[in-house]
Amino acid sequence: EITTHAGDERMFCGFVRDLTRQKKDEMELLRKECLTTGIIQAAFDPMFSINETGQILMVNEAAVKQFGWSREELIGSNINMI
Repeated sequence: EITTHAGDERMFCGFVRDLTRQKKDEMELLRKECLTTGIIQAAFDPMFSINETGQILMVNEAAVKQFGWSREELIGSNINMI
């Protein structure tokens, strides 16, 4: 129960949750994602990430250079175009 500056009494209910572990896990996941992306982008060999239907989700610079399409042209296209 809280008394306001106007003298009114009010009741409230709240929940407290420690997010320390969740935030730490999120930061670790982000660190690993950045490391993985850096490794893929630095690779000399063409690399793609595709979904279950063959749609290109990610392409590295080596693939762009080797196949001659821009990153924008490749992402969203089907891997069968390669």
